[in-house]
Amino acid sequence: MRVLSPLIVLISIIGCMSCNAPQERTEEVTSDIQATQETPNEMLGHAYQLFKKGDDAGSVELAKQVLEIGRATNNDTLIGRALTSLCRNSQRKLDTTRLAELSTQLIDLAASSGNQQWLMYMAHMNAEMWRLIGNMDRAEDYYNQSMEISFETGATGMYTIDHFNKSFVSIAKGDFGTAKVLIKKYYQLRKENDPESEDAYGLIALAYLLEQQENYEGAHEVAAVTRRLFVEQNLFPEPPDEKPLLMVETKVKEELNSAVFEEIILNSTSETVYSLLEKYLN
Repeated sequence: MRVLSPLIVLISIIGCMSCNAPQERTEEVTSDIQATQETPNEMLGHAYQLFKKGDDAGSVELAKQVLEIGRATNNDTLIGRALTSLCRNSQRKLDTTRLAELSTQLIDLAASSGNQQWLMYMAHMNAEMWRLIGNMDRAEDYYNQSMEISFETGATGMYTIDHFNKSFVSIAKGDFGTAKVLIKKYYQLRKENDPESEDAYGLIALAYLLEQQENYEGAHEVAAVTRRLFVEQNLFPEPPDEKPLLMVETKVKEELNSAVFEEIILNSTSETVYSLLEKYLN
């Protein structure tokens, strides 16, 4: 990173003060980008990494900077992505008031830009929030809205992940048959997109399904493999997704004696995503 000397900084400040208001704002934004040596898209990627590591303050600060850049440059994409990033941060504190404020801005952006993508992200983020809170009916309504838009607009990534997300709602409501269909569809779509992919993320839903069906040995096996693959693949689950995994891990410790618990971990080292799907979903 290039360090600016105090003299250069002082000259820049004096130059900014001599400009009119719009120019001043643009130069501030440009200075911010130069200071960080990151593009706005890189800043959003950095914000997501900070979020996954639990640094909400740092993540929010970067997203706010990008939001300012987007508004100063009339860039709808930056505005929408920054608002979506801030929505994600509101989940950790279950801040429904903040989420409602951000959702309104995304709805307005969708209307002004004519881009339904921002409605899709709004629906997805609300679905995640209400799933975390435990209002499964409300979460399901938002997932349905998100999936309808993603299917119609060809947003295959969101359409795929919401099959996984919605399976948690079905499991929580005791609809295990629908949950299995959704998990299978999720992996089908993943395989169509990347035949070589071994996506460990979807195993969280499978572990939760088995635990709710009181198959505690199977749930423990899947959870253990999930954690192992997360380490190998350097994955960090988001709060709405890790919550059921933590619940599974707590429950199986209560239900299984220590010898069986450790034996399952030892014997699961050779299991893969698709061997577990074959064992428990077919």
